[in-house]
Amino acid sequence: MNHDSQSLRTPSGASAAPGRYARVLSIAGSDSGGGAGIQADLKTFAALGCYGMTAITAITAQNTLGVRAIHGVPPDILRAQIDAVVEDIGTDAVKIGMLHSPEVVRVVADAIARHGLANVVLDPVMVATSGDRLIAQETVAALVQELFPLAAVVTPNLDEGGWLLGRDIDGIDQLADAADALLALGARAVLLKGGHLPGDEVVDLLALPGGVHERLGSARIATHNGHGTGCTLSSAIAAQLALGQPLPEAVRLARRYILGAIAAGANVRTGHGHGPLNHGHAPLAQRAITD
Repeated sequence: MNHDSQSLRTPSGASAAPGRYARVLSIAGSDSGGGAGIQADLKTFAALGCYGMTAITAITAQNTLGVRAIHGVPPDILRAQIDAVVEDIGTDAVKIGMLHSPEVVRVVADAIARHGLANVVLDPVMVATSGDRLIAQETVAALVQELFPLAAVVTPNLDEGGWLLGRDIDGIDQLADAADALLALGARAVLLKGGHLPGDEVVDLLALPGGVHERLGSARIATHNGHGTGCTLSSAIAAQLALGQPLPEAVRLARRYILGAIAAGANVRTGHGHGPLNHGHAPLAQRAITD
């Protein structure tokens, strides 16, 4: 696919009319430091040739050192944001990030059902890179019950997967069983991210119904700049789905993009804590992916 052309692909894989963007909506929190949340999502959408839109769930005061404060957006304002975007512009894919309360979860689930939104990527954001817990325990049950069945794929890291399952996931040999257990909670597909495990290789596992597993491994990149990796990967998957890729290929391409972003930003100093990725590497990465 050549993004220099005016035509973009629709979710069905057919060419859209000239001038038609592939549209991706991020329903997530705002990161004032710019490395995660909707800021990372919008950078990723643009880098991968998509038109990004947002419905902000919460405003955070944070930087590379941690989260200082969270202010939730009222549910009726969140609903109005989603409706305004979808009723006018429409979407080809949706990325869902931080949802801080059961009421917010229900607003998002209702909007997906009312508008028939497809290609939903759910990143169950629970803990920030700094270790700060971002949502309350009572929200977890609502996420599983309301949103797991609506998502094309759920993308927890090991901490989030462990919280969802009520047990630790501390070895590569446990990824398949844990991913299958997450499928049993109602998810249609699960990408369980193993980056928190020790070792020179990072292993993620894509689990699909019927016991289909795809192991995705890559060499670990030494860096202190990992802020926003989960947000970026899930938004890259959503972008690839909007561009017409089937889920397994969307995951592969998204991982390739994020590995480039991590490598390109590995030695860049931004702030005094966990710095962001280099989303701006994408024009070169995208050419490598699509040519």
